[in-house]
Amino acid sequence: MLSFEPHTLSPAQLQSYLQSAVAPRPIAFASTMDKNEKPNLSPFSFFNVFSSNPPILVFSPARRVRNNTTKHTLENCQATKEVVINVVNYDLVQQASLSSTEYADGVNEFLKSGLTMLPSDMIKPFRVAESPVQFECKVNEIIALGNQGGAGNLIICEVVKIHISEKVL
Repeated sequence: MLSFEPHTLSPAQLQSYLQSAVAPRPIAFASTMDKNEKPNLSPFSFFNVFSSNPPILVFSPARRVRNNTTKHTLENCQATKEVVINVVNYDLVQQASLSSTEYADGVNEFLKSGLTMLPSDMIKPFRVAESPVQFECKVNEIIALGNQGGAGNLIICEVVKIHISEKVL
């Protein structure tokens, strides 16, 4: 058995080992809006449910390893305190991949990935119509877990409305 101390690995190696070992991982399709109400959509594999009372979901947009920049999703959550967590199933894998591309600020990933924007009931960001489960959330807290490339930003969201397709119940 190989053993490693995390500080001896590059950020890319460490991320690879962590993501490969903790599997399968659910994918959150986070839809947000910027302060000018331009939609954004991006998938995140650092995601899970952490509480049912109150209903809490968490996900973590990491700083880019390549250049230590932050993602639009993080910036939007900081600015608006709202996000929709749409569940990714097998039918959405290709669209999730397309939306994960780094587009310029203000580019609508819904259009780039061919997904349908569905208005939310209680918050401004759109839901992904094709997703079988959609959680409208208010951002309770954002915790920066570091300031170097690869460092996560833990976004703690409280679910304010749930939409579930009858097909998955």
